Parts: sequence; structure tokens; C-alpha cells
Amino acid sequence: MTQDLQTDPVSLVIRRRILPGKEAEYEALLSEAIGMLVHQPGHRGTGIIRPGAGDKDYTLMARFDNVDSAAAWEGSPQRLAWLEKIGRVVDEDLSFERQPGLDFWFTPPAAPTLRQPPRWKMALLTLGVLYPVSLSLNWLLGPHIGHWALPPRVLVQSALVVTLMTYLFMPLATRTAAGWLSSKV
Repeated sequence: MTQDLQTDPVSLVIRRRILPGKEAEYEALLSEAIGMLVHQPGHRGTGIIRPGAGDKDYTLMARFDNVDSAAAWEGSPQRLAWLEKIGRVVDEDLSFERQPGLDFWFTPPAAPTLRQPPRWKMALLTLGVLYPVSLSLNWLLGPHIGHWALPPRVLVQSALVVTLMTYLFMPLATRTAAGWLSSKV
């Protein structure tokens, strides 16, 4: 693995099917896991896609700043003890994936095990987040770098937009819109 890949952000995406009647217990165990993840070095956020009507599949996404941080969580005694607990409520582990880089925003189209939101929803959500971020940065930075030549000005703004979108706004937006993204409407 190259150094770039080791320092890139990574998301762990886990799908599980829950035993009928065990949803409340699994929800409690998810809260416990999120509480542990908050204190895990390198953890950058967690998202949960809950099952739709008549479905029993949960998707848990845990975002880490790099592969080493994710591996530390995967091998931690806390996680291993937690996995023992969920064994009594999980019917089946459907998939476990490590998604590098920016893939965490949306499920890659080729992933057969995860449902990808319709492209129009991904585009609409991205635009809805990107526009105010870009507009705000232009407004805030304009007085300071507006006199710069176009290439360095665009580079600074783009670097800030990508960083803010990757680490702050898109994780928040996709968590907030998870129900809408996974709905059939």
C-alpha cells in the first residue's frame, strides 16, 4: 500500500440483518458502539442507515482519518467485546467493506451489496450542500484573496471547499438525509 493510501480517509461500511423483534436491542448496541467510537483516535464520524418498512438490514458507516486508525478500531478489545454482544441479535452479517478516500459520501455504483441512492438524489444533496459552502467561502475570502490571480484563488477556495465538504458538511448532510436517500420516492 502506498503512503498516500495509508494517509487517506477510510470508511468502514457494515451491513447486518437483525433478528425479528431484536431491533430495539440492536439500536441500544449501536448507541454503545457510537459511544466507543467517539473516543477512538482517528474517528471522524458515524452514520447509520436504518431499515425501511419490512426490511431488517442496518448499515453502519464509521469514518476514520486513515487506514491505521480504522485498523486500530477493528482490532480493539472494545470492538471485539461489542461484536460478541451483537451476536445474539444479528441474523446475518451481509457485508463488510473498507471504502477509501471520498467514496464514503455515496455507495459506489459497482457495489452489489449496498443500495445506492438514485443519482438525482446524490446530485441534489451535493448541490444543496456545495452551493452554500462555496458561496460562503467566496463571500468570506473575497476581501482577502479577491485580488489574487485566478489560478491560486481557485486553488485555495477549492482546497477549502473539498476539505469542508469531506470532513464536515457531507457527513452531516448524508446522516441527516439518510432516510430520504434510502427511500424509494
